[in-house]
Amino acid sequence: MPVFTFEKISPPMRRVSASAPVAEKPRSVIVQILDRFVETRAKRKISADKAGKPRQRKSAK
Repeated sequence: MPVFTFEKISPPMRRVSASAPVAEKPRSVIVQILDRFVETRAKRKISADKAGKPRQRKSAK
């Protein structure tokens, strides 16, 4: 008869609530830079629309 007996201990149960927000992955630097360009472009378009005159591009002659 063995002197020692070993029993398997199960790992603790993970407690995850259904209402807990899922952590999002951090955005890459490239995506952050593109977001900045889009924001400034949108601001320029809004300000040009408020002024009532469309922006004119410089033409190379």
